[in-house]
Parts: sequence; structure tokens; C-alpha cells
Amino acid sequence: MNRILLFLIFVIFQSGFAQNLDFLKIRKFEVSVLSDSLKENSGLHFVRGKLYTFNDGGNSSEIFEIDTKSGKINRTFTTGLQNQDWEAMTSDSANIYIADFGSNAGMRKDLKIYRIPFESLLTASALGNAREITFFYPQQTDFTKRLIDNDYDAEAMIFLNGKIHLFTKEWRSRAVTHYTLDPQMAGNQPAQQLETFQTDFVVTDASYFDKKLYLIGYTKKTEVFLSVFTETQPGIFFQQEPQKYYLGSALSIGQIEGIAVDGSGVYISGEEFRSPLGTARQRLYFVPNRKLH
Repeated sequence: MNRILLFLIFVIFQSGFAQNLDFLKIRKFEVSVLSDSLKENSGLHFVRGKLYTFNDGGNSSEIFEIDTKSGKINRTFTTGLQNQDWEAMTSDSANIYIADFGSNAGMRKDLKIYRIPFESLLTASALGNAREITFFYPQQTDFTKRLIDNDYDAEAMIFLNGKIHLFTKEWRSRAVTHYTLDPQMAGNQPAQQLETFQTDFVVTDASYFDKKLYLIGYTKKTEVFLSVFTETQPGIFFQQEPQKYYLGSALSIGQIEGIAVDGSGVYISGEEFRSPLGTARQRLYFVPNRKLH
């Protein structure tokens, strides 16, 4: 009797799991290997129909426009700003926002987002026109170094309803917490916590399109996942279970760090990933809408 009960529980669990997880191996959706100038690309975003990316900390503070069909670099913009740990990009109708808030050790007290008028980027005057939006997490009281073992790292944000929406990369909890910031507020502002969801992977980028939030990331076992949430109230996403996709392993598709969505589908980028088993090069992928359900 106990064996039958255990079997039924196993079947029910597997059925429920299958309803929430789809396999969408993105290796077959490769657009191209990206330029060696983008070995550490971190973030992906559409601005006025053009696709942009950049490299994370330890690299230049340039922004790159890349071709969606070939992955080639079309234009390079020099900002002159400091790149301590750039991790995400978003935009409103007039500005782009660059997030310098990566904190793998959970120690940073200088979290900031640069707001750059888009026109100043085009005219190479970003440095003089950029404004810093600084913030902190009110819940964080311990700044002890905890390398990839803390819940106050972040690599993802979107702009929606006049607010910056930030999504954390929680190494310890393997969850994500949704905060908002006021881009007009002066001074060091507290991030406003809205909701939390147990993703079971660390979130490395976000995109918003047509009332859906796309969160992408990976696990320490190199598994790469995409979760698609439906907006149930303005700016609220975690009230329903998402559709979750397994995309493959970083060992073959790279360390996935960027996602951008438009009417045609989902663009995903990965930086170079080195392991004792070999090297997965930096790549751009495109998944058509019809492949998502």
C-alpha cells in the first residue's frame, strides 16, 4: 500500500513539474559567435528598435549596437563613465539606464544606476550629461564578504510605469526579489521591496514586453533557465506561477547574461564560459515567438 501511494505521489509530482517546465535547447537557435570585444557581454536591451549590449566590470565603459541578424557590432559608443560592475540596461522614452550594481560578494555600499540622455550618447557627450541614481537595500545590515553566497547581488532591471524595477540575484536563497526605485529622487534612496519568488536559479537579466516579464539565469551546476511571468497588476509579476524553460548548460551555450524581447521573439546573449571541459564562446541566440507557449 505504501509503495502504491509513493508511486502515485511520484506521478503527480512529475505531472505538475512537466506543466511548469519545458525544454527549449537554445543551441539550435544560435545567430552567431559574438566579437571578441564582447567576451564578457553582460546585458541586452532594445532602444528605439536597435539592440545594445556592453561588457561587465573590469572592461571598458563602451556601449555596443549589434546587428540582430549577424551579431556583428554596428556602432560603438564611448561613455567615459566608470564601469565598476555594469550588469544591466534599460530605457525610457528619452534616456538609457546603465546599472552599476553588481555585487557578487554582497559588500558594496556604492550601488548606482547611470541615467544617460540617449541623444547625448549619440553626440559623444554622455559623461557630462549622465546622472547617478544611488540606492541601498534597507533589509541589508550585514556587509561581510560572502562571495556568491549572499542575497544582495543584482544583474537585472526594467523601466515600467515611471519606475526602475530591479530584480536581485540571490545566491544563497536561489530566489529573486523585486524592488523599485524612483529615477527622479535625489540622494541615496532605499529600494522599495514589492515581492519575492523562488526561481531556483540566480537571475542575470530581465526584459519586459507585452505585459510579460522575462527572467533568465543559471544555477551553480551550469543549468540555464528562462522564466516568463504574466503581469497580473500594474508592475506586479509574482502572483502566478511562470512558464519555465530549460535552455541548456553553460558548458555548451555560454554563461547566459542577457535577454531582450520584441515582437518577433527573444534575443539571448552569453559571455565566454571556460571550464576544465573546454570553452563555450560568447554567442547571440534568437528564439522566435512561435517556439514559446
